[in-house]
Amino acid sequence: MTDQFPGPKTRQALERGVPLFRNGLRFDEELEKAGRRGFRTANQIVIDHVEGDFIWDLDGRRYIDFQNGWATNPIGNAHPEILEVVDAAHRRYGFHYDHPLRYDLAEMLAQIMPNKALPRFNYEVSGTEAAEAAVHLALTHTKRRYIITFSSAYHGMGLGTKQLNGLDGEMTRYLEAWTGGVIKAPYPYSDQSPAGMSQEQYVDYCLWYLDNHIPGCIAPRNNIAGILVEPGLAEGGNWIPPTNLLKGIREICDKNDWLMISDEVLTGLGRTGKMWGIEHYDVIPDILVVGKNLSGGIVPCAGIASKDEILGDTDGFLSGSTFAGTPAGCAAGIKTLEIYERDKVVEHAAKLGELAAEAMRQWEQYDIVRQVRGNGLLLGVSFESPDPAEKNWWYARSVRNRMLNHGVWAISDREDTIRMYPALNMDEKTLLKGLDIMHEAIRYVNEHGQVEGDSPAWPTGVAGF
Repeated sequence: MTDQFPGPKTRQALERGVPLFRNGLRFDEELEKAGRRGFRTANQIVIDHVEGDFIWDLDGRRYIDFQNGWATNPIGNAHPEILEVVDAAHRRYGFHYDHPLRYDLAEMLAQIMPNKALPRFNYEVSGTEAAEAAVHLALTHTKRRYIITFSSAYHGMGLGTKQLNGLDGEMTRYLEAWTGGVIKAPYPYSDQSPAGMSQEQYVDYCLWYLDNHIPGCIAPRNNIAGILVEPGLAEGGNWIPPTNLLKGIREICDKNDWLMISDEVLTGLGRTGKMWGIEHYDVIPDILVVGKNLSGGIVPCAGIASKDEILGDTDGFLSGSTFAGTPAGCAAGIKTLEIYERDKVVEHAAKLGELAAEAMRQWEQYDIVRQVRGNGLLLGVSFESPDPAEKNWWYARSVRNRMLNHGVWAISDREDTIRMYPALNMDEKTLLKGLDIMHEAIRYVNEHGQVEGDSPAWPTGVAGF
């Protein structure tokens, strides 16, 4: 890597392209502000081409891909077998709603659901649509009006899922009138527990809140449809829930006749080293949300699976999307699941997760590292500033910038966590090399401080974040 980052072709593309999008009118102003404060802009790239575990930017630099299309490419970038079946489906079926592939994929999914207990499926286009469909199904099935979600949860960016998210109040600005049916509950993070509580006490409090405070102070117990939970808070920082949290949620749902909805858009299909994240907790949900990994990262395909008595006979109108269950999407899903079985992808992901855990454990020796955590290849590192005048996320972004400058692409939005989502079939040596580069970046920033600074000059939501 050269000292100039990004390279000239990438920089030219960013300067031309970024102002076209959100916050583009104040792009130049923010760059100038950043310069006056002495910060560099956040390092970014623009992709030229991809292959397997790697991506290349417009200047020909190669990166190990820990970003992974925001965890959407389970078997690497642009897998040739997926591309082949997608092309064949387009050529054979064009674009039509009724085709046999949608039945074939639904049958395959029924066989791999937790305990084979969710045999019914409904196609959606994206995880956002699928999460909204799952909630609407719960409301219509129970004929109740409230759904419970959690702080730091992320379920999508549609009008409905923005209300369900617990990440940032800005997501619902000017949508306040739409939030009436969503109740936000606290989530027991494994880091920075309030009031000096232990992790066990924190979990107990959160479960008490679900079963006592909400029914007693917020909504009638018999007007709550269910609880929507991620078995691993992904966008919220790759937090790994304790076993007794998920088991406790299941027990509370059973006690109150609420439905338990597991949002597995990011944790499902092998990401955590099991087919479904919920399987780590010996819990079977009533509804399971599927997305991302389902179609091998090539074309959109998502949906919800449910028990017979819930989805087999419902008055709810779940999906009216033209693009739900397309021939190409279903073809990609079928081939992806065939590759999973043939190449033992989930088992390989579990092994990689063990290697990652062993490598990351030693990072907690550094002052700027608050916590490392992972479940399979759902990996996260939280950072903290040694200087109260500096924000924690500056250090996370500084480490992420140095990683990118040295050939590893990971995710750090404006948060104090770096998140990594390697491909589930990544080569072991490639994974360990990427983790070594990240280790060096942590060591360097720990020693030299927030030297590669950051600013809001590159608006979030564009390439590189």
